Amino acid sequence: MKKTIVVYYSRKGSNKYLAKKISKSLSCEIEEIKPRLNVFLFFLMNIHLGIKKLKHNIKEYDRIILCGPIWMGKFIPPLRSFAKKYHNEINSLIFVTCCGSTIAKKDEKFGHGLVFKEVESIMNRKVVNCQAFPVGLVLPDDKKEDTDAFLKTHLNDENFKGEINDLYVNFIEKVKEICG
Repeated sequence: MKKTIVVYYSRKGSNKYLAKKISKSLSCEIEEIKPRLNVFLFFLMNIHLGIKKLKHNIKEYDRIILCGPIWMGKFIPPLRSFAKKYHNEINSLIFVTCCGSTIAKKDEKFGHGLVFKEVESIMNRKVVNCQAFPVGLVLPDDKKEDTDAFLKTHLNDENFKGEINDLYVNFIEKVKEICG
């Protein structure tokens, strides 16, 4: 398998959980993106303050798996800063997100499909795959439209079952094929 690293940013923990799960499944290294100033209001206003230098040398990896949230249909500043800062050092990129948009609404105003197009635009031809893991997949049917339940739900070993786990297994198989 080609040398792979998972690089992630997570504010509430779901993307950290997902990044660690991917790293374990692929037996690869992992590193957290740390903003220079972690102020949520700046992120919402799309103000870029940059990120701290990574400990790992990105040039040494064949594949980067970038994992992080999408907020209100936006490729958030810590992830964007990573993509721009390390663009020339990245050979190929897989973008993964635990997000709020559903697969059915991925191309709507706040959908992850629009962010995937933005990531592909920033990274040019370096993106080999994008995958969303909508948090709604872990909610019971009667809670899928419940905003409060949605906001309080975070991925963990107890709820990562059923449809989201099936999606994950298929994703890992695909990554193994890509990274072959």
